[in-house]
Amino acid sequence: MLNNLTNRSLKGALLILLLAGLCIAAGCSGKGKSEVIPVDEIGKRIEQSVNLDNLKKGDLEKVQKLYGLEAEVVEDVILYTATSNVKADEIAVIRLKEEGKSDYVKQRLLKRIDEQTVKFKDYRPDEYALINKHVLKVKGSYVLFAVSKDARLIERAFDEALGK
Repeated sequence: MLNNLTNRSLKGALLILLLAGLCIAAGCSGKGKSEVIPVDEIGKRIEQSVNLDNLKKGDLEKVQKLYGLEAEVVEDVILYTATSNVKADEIAVIRLKEEGKSDYVKQRLLKRIDEQTVKFKDYRPDEYALINKHVLKVKGSYVLFAVSKDARLIERAFDEALGK
């Protein structure tokens, strides 16, 4: 009888430990999920950090044209480009539908950098320097691409908006 009681106690203790472990695991799993922050909010942070008066706002169609990204990849976007084709300034914040597409998007943006490098290298050395100091960053499902004299300020605003 004592042996039977010990087995029940042991089984009960194991069951309690198992349930406690499951509860802890379930509670921790929600912390890994990233909060969805609208790209417009990130754009407002950038606008507060740098002067965008000399840039024009773009849309998904322009993102598709410049970077060759399909609408199926992009959840939301803000885009600012130079008003003249003799300037290299570009700022894009892209929220992806799937985090797993970030490498694909980075490759498309690197292709854009290569194209702009060829275009400006011998023609506009000052703009070429901006391209060389670009920021290309991925945080979760968000991608930042910035070619600007204020690229580091834009990066900081992006980081602060995402709380990281």
